Formats: sequence, C-alpha cells, structure tokens
Amino acid sequence: METILSPTSFSPIFNSKTSFPQSKPTSLICSCLKKQPSKSVTNKQSFSTPTNWFSHVQHGLAALAISLALNYCPVLPIHSAAFASEFDVLNEKPSQESFVVDDAGVLSRVTKSDLKTLLSDLESRKGYHINIITVRKLTSKADAFEYADQVLERWYPTVEEGTKRGIVVLITSQKEGAITGGPDFVQAVGDTILDATVSENLPVLATEEKYNEAVYSSAKRLVAAIDGLPDPGGPKFMDNKRESNFKSREETEEKRGQFTLVVGGLLVIAFVVPMAQYYAYVSKK
Repeated sequence: METILSPTSFSPIFNSKTSFPQSKPTSLICSCLKKQPSKSVTNKQSFSTPTNWFSHVQHGLAALAISLALNYCPVLPIHSAAFASEFDVLNEKPSQESFVVDDAGVLSRVTKSDLKTLLSDLESRKGYHINIITVRKLTSKADAFEYADQVLERWYPTVEEGTKRGIVVLITSQKEGAITGGPDFVQAVGDTILDATVSENLPVLATEEKYNEAVYSSAKRLVAAIDGLPDPGGPKFMDNKRESNFKSREETEEKRGQFTLVVGGLLVIAFVVPMAQYYAYVSKK
C-alpha cells in the first residue's frame, strides 16, 4: 500500500499534468500582442507622411501669399495728415508750414501745391494763416460749422494763438462747408465774404464734385478780401428748368384726333378689302 499510495507514485501523474506545455500558447499570445502595436505604429507613420507633406504645402502657400501682399499692397502711414480720420484731425495739430489736411483724399497734388503757394504768401505778407480741411463724413458733429469751431478751439486754444487763424472745412458727402476763424481773421475778411463763400463756392462746386476748384476758389476769395482787393465772386446755382414730358391739352386732343383717323382707316381697309376680293371671286364664277 505504501508503494501504491506513496506520493512518489502520484508524482508522475501530477508531473505529467503540470509538465503539460502551457507556456507556448501564452508565448504566442504575447508575441501576437507585442507585434500588433508595431503594425499600428507603421500605419501611423505611413499616414503621417502625407499629412506632413500637406502641412508643408499649406505653410508654403501662406508664406507666398503674405510676401505677395507685402510687395504689391502699399502700406499707408496711419498718422499721415493727408489720410487722417475725423478725430485725428482734431487731435493732431499740423505743423506751421502745413496748410492742407485732405482727409477726404479729393485734392490733387497741383491743388495742394497751389494752395500752399497762395496761403504761405498771405502769411508772409499779412500774418494770417488759413487751414484747408476736407472730410468725407462727420460722425461726431452734425453741422460743419460746429466741427470747424471745434477744430479751431482744439488747435488754437487761446485767443492770442487763434486770432489770425482761419479754418475752411469741406464735407464731401454732405456737399457743404464752413469757414471760421479768430477775431482778427473774421474782421479782415468780413461777414459778407464769409457768408458768400460758404453759400456759393463750397456748396455749388461740391455739388458738381469739383472739390479742387471749390477749395481753391474759396481760398482765393478769402485772400482777396484780406488784401482789400475786389471780390472775384463765386459760382451760382444753375436753375436748370427741365422740359416737361407731359403734353398740353391741345396737343393731346390733336394727337387723339390723328390717332382716331389712322385707326379708323386701318379698320376700313381690314374689312373692305377682303370683302371686295371675295365679291370679285364670286362674280367670276
């Protein structure tokens, strides 16, 4: 019994069970699990190559677009007086040698040069300085005169600074203008010339979109008044009487009678001629 039931006798049985090769399937599973990530990595690498190439193309096109924009699109100076905004005109006082602030961008180089020559000559002889300002549209003030007064007060805050200063403002969108100035300037020009220039030169020529002529003719008129010369005058609104398209009663009655005769004649021809042809055809038979 000892030999039969001895532990050594059972050991081969248990050993045979335990010695069953179980490590091989696990090793195969582990090897499969280890190999799968490598395939995914290779797949990711294969897909990442086109995306990297496409991103490089996108960056290249973006850089090309930026370079073309910088080369062919001129960058305007933000603080340039010729392209300032309505509020920049108020906040940035021009230099003593400057006479024109063309915010609307409607004045030509020739007009600017002529204005500088005319107004600098006036200042050197009489001591009066006139500033010409063009604005597209007013957003802070509803009236051109209020804006002109605001510019005068902001640029020349004291009476001593602004007594011989004049401000000419032209609003291109509203086709109107205003003129203001210090006490000596207003007295030298006179209320008559000021009112006439505001009501004739600026609005009439601005309505016709002749902004260069409107500004320069106004400046010449102010200079002539300060120099004591005869007033060159200004343009007047043309009363263009358009002919009416409506006919008078007599013309309407006359045309109606002629129309009736024509229509009646056509009706007679339309009915009589076929009947005559039919009668002639029947009579031949």
